Amino acid sequence: MQANLFTHGVGLGSALVLNQSYEPLCVIPVKRAAVLLLTRKAETVTPGDGFLRSETMHIPVPAVVRLNRYVAIPRQVGASPSRRGVFTRDDWRCVYCGSSAETIDHVVPRSRGGTHTWDNVVAACAPCNHRKSDKTLAELGWRLPRVPRPPSGWQLRGFRGQRRPDPAWEAWLPRHGKERARLS
Repeated sequence: MQANLFTHGVGLGSALVLNQSYEPLCVIPVKRAAVLLLTRKAETVTPGDGFLRSETMHIPVPAVVRLNRYVAIPRQVGASPSRRGVFTRDDWRCVYCGSSAETIDHVVPRSRGGTHTWDNVVAACAPCNHRKSDKTLAELGWRLPRVPRPPSGWQLRGFRGQRRPDPAWEAWLPRHGKERARLS
């Protein structure tokens, strides 16, 4: 079935793909999501704004699609954190002041024996990173709002290159920030 679809009233964006079990898998372009729908490999869970139209078809733009078959995915997060992975885990926000993050910081400085691991690397803004320098949090009297941990697989798979998730996806994404403990 070949259809030349075009959009009406919408700028093409991205769609969240859910596994058959409703687990977030990845984010794909809306055009790819439309192909999954047309080939009956997925179904629309949450429609987006606008429509995809052709001469013979008219379908809502998908915001969230669910695969009709279960896809097994690996559950491994690399031992060494990537810059993008740290920003994604920390929601592109400085963990010290909450402003927009632009650098990464080692909680225990490497000059003092700190490691480059998920539990020691956080996102930070340039002023906070400069102010912290090679000092420890105790020396500055600072506290982290949450314990740095490796990100879940969905965080790394789903948001490569994207800073903020679509609001239509929120119901399907785990609430990672609320389950983290506070540091003293």
